[in-house]
Amino acid sequence: MNKEIEAAILKATGSDFRIKGTSSLGGGCIHNAQCLTGTDGRRFFIKQNRPSFRSSFEAEAAALRAIGKTKTIRVPEPVAVCSSNDMTALVLEFLPIGRAHPGSWENMGKELARLHHVQQANFGWEEDNWIGSTRQINTWKNDWIGFYAECRLQPQVQWAREKGLRLSDADVLIGQLHLFFDTYSPTASLLHGDPWAGNAGFLEDGTPVVFDPASYFGDRETDLAMTELFGGFPKPFYDGYGSVWPIDPGYERRRDLYQLYHVLNHFNIFGGGYGDQAASMIRHLLRGIG
Repeated sequence: MNKEIEAAILKATGSDFRIKGTSSLGGGCIHNAQCLTGTDGRRFFIKQNRPSFRSSFEAEAAALRAIGKTKTIRVPEPVAVCSSNDMTALVLEFLPIGRAHPGSWENMGKELARLHHVQQANFGWEEDNWIGSTRQINTWKNDWIGFYAECRLQPQVQWAREKGLRLSDADVLIGQLHLFFDTYSPTASLLHGDPWAGNAGFLEDGTPVVFDPASYFGDRETDLAMTELFGGFPKPFYDGYGSVWPIDPGYERRRDLYQLYHVLNHFNIFGGGYGDQAASMIRHLLRGIG
């Protein structure tokens, strides 16, 4: 695979690249991650997996380019996607990760809010992409409730049922989604799509950076809800976000609804207790509108 990666970097950068060394990087649960160092001192971040993941890597590169063009929150620049007979790789700019400085979390909130100000008329994306190792359906729609039902919850519920999870109340919840939006009309914002704590960090100078996007145009609250799941972000992040774009007073009613998508997805990828968590969330949401 090294020859294919070297050739892809040469084609993308116009400069010859020869791998001098590799170092494994932790944090990923789906892909193999490495830092490649060249004989000229340049470094690149590499994700590798089976050839079937090529479309996933291409979708991630497209999302990174879309976010990068906004000049809002920092993302690694995609360099290339390449494949061999038994492997495919995504080559990214290598960003040395440091620690948060005073004000870094607040700045991350501000930058995410600025990203969300990039909007368009319809909900969806130019193609389906991936949330973890699960296909994410992105069919364009002009109705957010219909999009969230048909492209987010219904596919995840179906896949979970195929894995043996009953979710008897899920259809009732999906049929009553409109009750969560009686005083709120979402706009189609450019989203990161998967901004949990493991997909965010800071450069050595404290600049906020995000990675591993699953972007589409949707309700900005879905990104906010994900920041509160699986570890959560600290209060200064939300203070910063709200200073640029105040959070709707009804957000807390919809937070579990948006987190449900990710919990179902985790069940469909990893199984285990995420199924019981999803069922409990559905019951809680129905009680809230009952």
